[in-house]
Amino acid sequence: MKRFAQLFTALDQTTKTNAKVAALASYFRDASDTDKLWTIALLSGRRPKRGVTTTLLREWAAGKAGIPLWLFEECYPIVGDLSETIALVLPPATGTSDRTLTAWIEVVRDIGKHEVATKKEIILNAWDSLSPIERFLFNKLITGGLRIGVSQKLMTRALAQATEIEEATLAHRLMGDWTPDTTTFEDLILSENPEADASKPYPFYLAYQLEDLEALGPPEDWRAEWKWDGIRGQLVIRRGAHHLWSRGEELITDRFPEFAMLRDFAPDGTVFDGEILAWDDTADAPQSFNALQPRIGRKTVPKKLLKEAPAVLYAYDLLEHQGTDIRGQPYDVRRKHLAETIAALPPDAPICLSANEPFADWAALGQLREISRDRLAEGFMLKRGDSPYRSGRKKGDWWKWKVDPLMIDAVMIYAQAGSGRRANLFTDFTFAVRNGNELVPFTKAYSGLTDAEFRQITAWVKRNTVQKFGPVRQVTPQHVFEIAFEGIQKSPRHKSGVALRFPRMSRWRHDKPIDEANTLDDLNEMLEQYG
Repeated sequence: MKRFAQLFTALDQTTKTNAKVAALASYFRDASDTDKLWTIALLSGRRPKRGVTTTLLREWAAGKAGIPLWLFEECYPIVGDLSETIALVLPPATGTSDRTLTAWIEVVRDIGKHEVATKKEIILNAWDSLSPIERFLFNKLITGGLRIGVSQKLMTRALAQATEIEEATLAHRLMGDWTPDTTTFEDLILSENPEADASKPYPFYLAYQLEDLEALGPPEDWRAEWKWDGIRGQLVIRRGAHHLWSRGEELITDRFPEFAMLRDFAPDGTVFDGEILAWDDTADAPQSFNALQPRIGRKTVPKKLLKEAPAVLYAYDLLEHQGTDIRGQPYDVRRKHLAETIAALPPDAPICLSANEPFADWAALGQLREISRDRLAEGFMLKRGDSPYRSGRKKGDWWKWKVDPLMIDAVMIYAQAGSGRRANLFTDFTFAVRNGNELVPFTKAYSGLTDAEFRQITAWVKRNTVQKFGPVRQVTPQHVFEIAFEGIQKSPRHKSGVALRFPRMSRWRHDKPIDEANTLDDLNEMLEQYG
C-alpha cells in the first residue's frame, strides 16, 4: 500500500503527461505482479464493490475523532470529498501496516460479508494503522470512489515502457471482460494467449468534433457516412461464438439475441464495428434512440420488444478479416472487405452496410447535413480514405461533423452542490418551462458553465434559497439559461411528459427575464418535430 500511495502522490502532484507516464512505468517495473494487476484494474474502472455505507463511515469517523456528527457534516462540504474529510479528522495512527495493495483490497472485498459491529472493528483498525494518504486511498477503495487522473491511454503507454511491448498490443490485451480474479499479470500482459483473445474486442477508434471544415483539404480524400444515434458496438465472431461489446467495454450480447444468427454465416475470425440501431422494417429505416433504450440494462429481451424494435448492426468498418487484424490497412480497403463480407450474408441477416454518401464538394455535403435530423442521424462522420483504424481518440483522420444542438430557454428552479473539486459550488440544476402561471420542471443539467459562472450562481443560490430538501435547494425563479440538447422524446416519468438527450447549459441568459423563457407548448412542438 505504501508503494501505491507513493504512486498516487506522484501522479496527483503533477499535470505533466511525461511525468505521470514515468511514475507509472517505474511502478510497473518494481511492484509485485498482483499489485500491478490490481493497479491496472483500478485505473481501467474495475473497482471492488462497496461493502460499507457512507452513512456508517461518517458516524464511525466522527466517533473516532471525538467530534459530534453535525460538526463532521459541516466539515464535509468544506473539504469537498468524503474520503479526504475522514482522513483529515481522524487522530494520528497509533500503528503501521506493511500490507500490500492487494491485501487491503481483499479486506475491502471481504468486509461486506460481516455484521455491522465487525465491519466497524475492521475499519477502525485499518484507520489506526495507515498514514493519512493511505487512509485516503483506503477510504476511496471502501466507497468505490477511487479515481486517479490517468487515462487508460497513459497507463498503456507506461506499461509499454515498463514491459517493452507495443502500445497497440497492450491496448488490445486490456480490452474485454477480465478481472483480477480471472487472470494474472503474466497472462493478461506478458503472454500471447490465443484463448484469452477469443472474445476480445479491439480498442475503439474515437473522433473529435470538427471545428474547421476547410482545413481538411481536398474533399476527394474523404469519405462521408451518416452519424447514427444508436449504441456503438463491436461484433466479434471467433471460434463458433459471437460476442457483442459496447464502446464502454460492456458485454451486451444477451441484450441483442438477433445477432446470434451471424455466427452461423459470417466467416470465423470477423470483427465488425458499427452502430446498433432499432429498425423499422416497414419504413426500412432506423427508429429513434428512444426505441432502443428499453434494451439497456436488460438481461433478457421479451418477444414483444424484439418484434416492435428489432435491432440491426449498421456496420461501417471491418477490424478483423478471416482471422487477421486488418486495422492497419487503409479505410478504403477495409470497407471493400466489409462490403464483400456483408454481401455474402443472407438477406435477412441483422446487419447493414452503412454506405458512404457521395458529395461533390464541402458545400454540397453541408446541404445534406441540414437534413440529418429528418433521417434520425446526428450529422456526418468524415474519414480519410487512406486512414488506418487507430486506438482511442485521435485527431487527423476521423472527425464527427454533427448538426447544431437543439436549444430551449429555461428557468432554474432547484440547485444542488457538485462533488469533488466542485463540492463547494452549486453546479447541478433543475430547469423548468412556463405553462400559464406555473413552472413545469423538465430537465436537469450540470455542465456548460465556467468555474467563474458557477461561483457567481452559487453566491446567488445561497442568498435566494426558498426551501431546503436535503442537499437540494429550491430557489427564487429568476435566472434563465439556454439549454442545448441532442434529442427529445416522450417520457411518462417526467411531469412535463418529455425527456432530453444529453442536456447541458450553453449560455446564462442575463438578457432574458423569466416571462420570456420558453413554454411547455414550445417543448411539445419540438417533441412533435424531432421526437
